[in-house]
Amino acid sequence: MKENMPRAERAVILSAGQGSRLLPLTEDLPKCLLDLEGRSMLEWQLRALAAVGVPEAVVITGFRSEKVEAAVEQIAPRGLRVRTLFNPFYKVADNLASCWMARGELRGNCLLINGDTLFEPAIARRLIEAPAVPITLTIDRKPRYDDDDMKVITEGERLRAVGKKLAEGVNGESIGFSRFQGDGAALFVAELERTMRTKEGTSLWYLSAMNRLAGSGDVRVVSIEGLDWGELDFAADLAPARAMAAAWQENEAAAKVA
Repeated sequence: MKENMPRAERAVILSAGQGSRLLPLTEDLPKCLLDLEGRSMLEWQLRALAAVGVPEAVVITGFRSEKVEAAVEQIAPRGLRVRTLFNPFYKVADNLASCWMARGELRGNCLLINGDTLFEPAIARRLIEAPAVPITLTIDRKPRYDDDDMKVITEGERLRAVGKKLAEGVNGESIGFSRFQGDGAALFVAELERTMRTKEGTSLWYLSAMNRLAGSGDVRVVSIEGLDWGELDFAADLAPARAMAAAWQENEAAAKVA
């Protein structure tokens, strides 16, 4: 990490959902605990955060919270303090409500991560080492974007819009991993408060609040093109996620031998 750079004091991981699109695999198991080559999505996330020196993670739980809490006791990496925070509204609200529940944890220099985003440590490192601005959103780019992608419109490094229904001008997608520095977390929490008070607030993703902030100039993007990541939304996502995890394990084994 670059010298004198403000480190991330904590990461908030949004893992309250069941993952209904993965049924029956998630009938009794949150998708953050699905097996990916001997480790759950959550364990891979925690290991990646520990690898780049993040000292604390707060996992937002909901569906079968007791299983996540029990897992955390077993998988928390050395050097990473892991806590859980229960979201009682997980059945009736989307992840903007999880962010609202965690608003007390979103302060100072911190990270916000979707619970279904698998990422290699280099992505966390690139985000932490990005230029210091209030809010930074990680993005990837590809030739085409589908209806389920969280699409973005950028102008240089500035975020102009983010959402699934964008059409004209789309030039990237959010991978569900953000950083706040300085007054960025306070700006985001204030927007969460405003958005939660709207009629549709509980049904929105937290990136709806990020979209509202996009025009302010406080939100920048950092590209993670070329680095390994994936989302776990559908059964078809399991095979590539497990293949990625298997490759990482091979690299770990090779590094130990070397």
